[in-house]
Amino acid sequence: MTTLALARRHFDFMLPRHDGWAWALLSVVVAVSALIVVLPVMLLWLSFREANPVDPVSAYSLLHYKEVFSDGFLVEVVLNTLWFSITTLAVALFFGLPAAWLVVRTDLPGKAVVYTFMTIGLLMPGFASAMGWLFLLHVRIGLVNQFLVDLFDLSDAPFDIASVVGMGWVQGLSLAPIAFIMNASVLRAIDPSLEESAAMSGATFIQIMRRITLPLAWPGILAAGIYIFTIGFAAFDVPAIIGWSNKIFTFSTFLMVQLTPTQDLPRYGEVAALSGIVIVIAGLLSWWYGRLQKQTHRYQVVTGKGYRPRIVKLGGMRWAAWLFLAAYFTFAKLLPLLIILWASLLPYFQLPSSAAFASISLGQFHNLPWELMIESMRNTGVLMLLTPTVTIVVAVCFSWVVLRSEIRGRNIFDFVAFLPHAVPNIIFGVAVLLFVLYVLKGALLGTTAILLFVFVIARLSYATRMTNGALMQIHKDLEEAATVSGVSTGLTIRHVILPLLTPTLIYAWLWIALLTFRELTLAVILTTRDNLTMPVLLWSVWSSNGFGAAAAITLLLMAMMIPLIVVYWWIVRKRGLLGES
Repeated sequence: MTTLALARRHFDFMLPRHDGWAWALLSVVVAVSALIVVLPVMLLWLSFREANPVDPVSAYSLLHYKEVFSDGFLVEVVLNTLWFSITTLAVALFFGLPAAWLVVRTDLPGKAVVYTFMTIGLLMPGFASAMGWLFLLHVRIGLVNQFLVDLFDLSDAPFDIASVVGMGWVQGLSLAPIAFIMNASVLRAIDPSLEESAAMSGATFIQIMRRITLPLAWPGILAAGIYIFTIGFAAFDVPAIIGWSNKIFTFSTFLMVQLTPTQDLPRYGEVAALSGIVIVIAGLLSWWYGRLQKQTHRYQVVTGKGYRPRIVKLGGMRWAAWLFLAAYFTFAKLLPLLIILWASLLPYFQLPSSAAFASISLGQFHNLPWELMIESMRNTGVLMLLTPTVTIVVAVCFSWVVLRSEIRGRNIFDFVAFLPHAVPNIIFGVAVLLFVLYVLKGALLGTTAILLFVFVIARLSYATRMTNGALMQIHKDLEEAATVSGVSTGLTIRHVILPLLTPTLIYAWLWIALLTFRELTLAVILTTRDNLTMPVLLWSVWSSNGFGAAAAITLLLMAMMIPLIVVYWWIVRKRGLLGES
């Protein structure tokens, strides 16, 4: 028997008893998987308990669900959430899908610029866009409304961003890059021979798009749509900034009202029941997505080494294409940032005028609560360093167990790692809060550790997708050769696997760090005065009507993100992911 065959027998065996590293990796995976599963299960269990879940007298019933469904206001909240999510999806696809087609299937010049701005645009916090649009189209202080009312002597403001459609517009602009990235890969994979045959048969461009291109891309478009709709359903930052003060609530903001009421005690039972409903909805959406994935073979038309993407020559339409893209970047990024800059330099928000320009100063920055700022910066910095590091370590453990061990049922661990992606993050935030309150009796509440825990859980799905993909590309022969030489699993991972995974790990680390820096939804649920983060401080200042101060904090946040964004862009460009082709 050859040494390679002996090595294969070693890997085919489930887990050698003497291999402490393998058992350590498995222990990490089992422990984290148990926590991920326990949290939503505990939330569902709590939703059926009439009182404190650890109270032996408490009975099981549908009381909380009855209270939820008997609340007439909840019907309005559900309708608001659905309409908000649908508007978000429509806006995101309206801008993201044509942009993806222009970059992938046409001879548009400057594709790398579009791809760069779309990718980096994902990192702009939703609350920044929401603040900018509120300053533009608020019925009372909005610059556009003030200008039009003065110009045409109107009695009422013509626009009102504080509506369900307005919130959906802002959220859709923020999520268009997701539609772009997901659909770009789909459009790139369509075999051009079918489109070329149709063109030779006399079909027009519109007919080719309607009958060939879009039907073939439909599974990818629908998958992107389900993902964007799910994000919209659980979004917090945009509805909180725009809708909360105007009493327009979606699921996430209504959930926060139940957790932090101004007069009554927190309604944890109703919160658990609401979360249980969302878990069911998320499960149905995930099941639908899985059905789509199983049917993708019906759309596989890329058939060999002769494949090349069909490039459409835009000709004189290049200017129209760039006008469309420029309009998106202006609406989604440039305009909100300029308005936030303007608001941060004024003692109070006002139209541009000679008096307004004369009052420009850095007073808003000087008057910030700098003690809280420094404390929140420290907490945020710690989370930025620890969250991606711990997440990557856990993700590598998951990927090794799923792809390198021969444990029966190991694919279950991969499914569990995907759960935080399928279930809205806010549900895990609520579950962790109730777990700390009821099971841990308040221990860890108000600590950075609890934020670190929930941030790691929320980002694990993304990290494992990255490490799985990279580890699949590393042939087992390299590890088997190390094993034959008597190298332990730990040393093999350290000296063989990790060096080959390093580019992917750095890329994932930076992305998770940036997402951690701007995270508001999870942080606002679990933050107290003792573990304040910068996004939560911004939300607190904004909700206290400190609009100018909130604008100043937002600019500081964006400025602090720039160095990481530059490093991220450099790594992505070096790896050839900017779509220059």
